[in-house]
Amino acid sequence: MTSSIEYINKLRNSGLRPTKQRIKICEVLFNKEVTFHFTINELVKKIEKESNEKISLATVYNTVHAFEKKGYLKEIPIDSNQSYFDTNTSDHHHFFDTTENKLIDLDDKDVSPIQIQKSIPGKKIKSIEVLVKLDTDNQ
Repeated sequence: MTSSIEYINKLRNSGLRPTKQRIKICEVLFNKEVTFHFTINELVKKIEKESNEKISLATVYNTVHAFEKKGYLKEIPIDSNQSYFDTNTSDHHHFFDTTENKLIDLDDKDVSPIQIQKSIPGKKIKSIEVLVKLDTDNQ
């Protein structure tokens, strides 16, 4: 279980004041044994359900983006209009079920080694993460 002091430190390290609402956001995001994926709107609903309190969409949005910028969360862009966030910040792959709008972790062992043939002068590959989009198989 993570303490309020750790949440306060995460908030301050992210450039945010540790308000009651932001500490609630931390409790929902980081007080879990299992990592999870979410959209901002899903997180707002989850916070309201778990804490029985309303927190503004803007507060959740700003807090999540500050955490992502600091490396406490990972953003998974699905397309130009939709992003998910992941509490698992390690490099890993995902399935995205387009029918259910659900992001699912994909183990490294399920993806063969990927070889990139092209290089860009002055740049090196930081990580490779695969996003596989799934649709319903209507046979």
